Amino acid sequence: MSEPGASEPGLRLDRAPGKRPDERVAAADAAADAADDAPGDAAGSESLWRDRTFLAVWSASTISVFGSLITRTALPFAAILVLGAGPLEISALRSAELVAALIVGLVAGAWVDRLRRRQIMIWADIGRAVILATVPIAFVGGLLGMPLLLVVAFSAAVLTTFFDVADNAYLPSIVPRKRLVAANSALTATGSIAEFSSFGIGGFLIQVFSAPIAIAIDAVSFVVSALLLGTIRRKEPPPNPVADREPVIREIRDGLRIVTRSPVLRALALSHGGTHILWGIFGTSYLLFAIEDLQLGPAAIGVIAGLGGLGSLVGAALAPAFVRRIGIGRTILLGMLGFTLGNALIPLAPSGAILLGAAFLITQQLFGDAFATVYEITEVSLVQASVEDRILGRVNATIHTFTTLLTLAGAVGGGIIAEIWGLRATFAVGLLGAIFSIVVVWFSPVRFIRDAPIVPPSAMPGDTMPITE
Repeated sequence: MSEPGASEPGLRLDRAPGKRPDERVAAADAAADAADDAPGDAAGSESLWRDRTFLAVWSASTISVFGSLITRTALPFAAILVLGAGPLEISALRSAELVAALIVGLVAGAWVDRLRRRQIMIWADIGRAVILATVPIAFVGGLLGMPLLLVVAFSAAVLTTFFDVADNAYLPSIVPRKRLVAANSALTATGSIAEFSSFGIGGFLIQVFSAPIAIAIDAVSFVVSALLLGTIRRKEPPPNPVADREPVIREIRDGLRIVTRSPVLRALALSHGGTHILWGIFGTSYLLFAIEDLQLGPAAIGVIAGLGGLGSLVGAALAPAFVRRIGIGRTILLGMLGFTLGNALIPLAPSGAILLGAAFLITQQLFGDAFATVYEITEVSLVQASVEDRILGRVNATIHTFTTLLTLAGAVGGGIIAEIWGLRATFAVGLLGAIFSIVVVWFSPVRFIRDAPIVPPSAMPGDTMPITE
């Protein structure tokens, strides 16, 4: 690659307020506007809800999220309630998922940029359905144990990594980049409804039928998701011909260079990593804290967690309005601040007062999840809009792998801290990750970005874009 400043990937920002972009980017913007408004372009001239391809992706995503969130509740409950697992076992279960994602993350990015992304998503759905089906089968046969749960968590996470990287790279190929915030908001909104219903339903299913049986619903949901994706007929942009492909290691290195040399992408990766430290730590401790300290049952925990879906639904509705009102950078900051304050309520929940403790958790789900959703929608949309399609898989995989590494560190560290100092001390350490994220964005170019860039098809991500102080 050439020296930075020529075609080197990275976002060069014009810090002068109101300064016009150069002629090449202006021409690209005009071309993109014309393409979005061209007659017969279903994704550009019609509503997203009239686009059959988007509807298929939206439906598959909603159904898959519904089942996945049941399993997110049911898998650790299977370990806790059926097998009597403690903090270290739950940490190991979560760590198995994270190690799998870490191992295949960068490779997944390279292969997503080489292959048809929809096909990757379909086969990942089918594979996850088969893997998860082994849990209820083993439970009915009296063979369920921690080794099987660890294998299932690891294997499903490998396929989920491929699916997620392909999914994030597939959306900009069917939705104009100027509509990515709206598209991500729509996907998140319906995902939030699925969250609201699935956690509540999952809690009752676990209490009535047992956690392993609840996981069977997730297996069915992945089959339905694969069938919906199979109905899509719109052709994807073709991947690079085999003769033009670089070695996988070189393509992985290119993805790493793009993120590390871009001030904006680097800041987004670091800030996203900080929030994932919190999620790793909290994910290890939350269920144990709710069960042991607050004396809540599976049904109550499911209902409370489901309310986070209602908070996310509000956040998904507010995200586009915040972006229009205060810009992308400030919206990201606002979302992270609200997310941090909301999660600070969890360790403040008093023990021995079930209703009051539940009220703290409910407030966290409604307030914290709303702002977390605002942050995530805006951050994902900015990455998608800033990176050219042919390298988006590698960029997504680089960020995903980095954040997975920090989530793993949080999960392992959270289990150790919980065993030594207790669950409340664990939550306090986790909050430091979110505070780090706020600091990173505040001192980066991200907070000055007003509008999402439009990347010229022949350019590397970001070349020049205006920002608003």
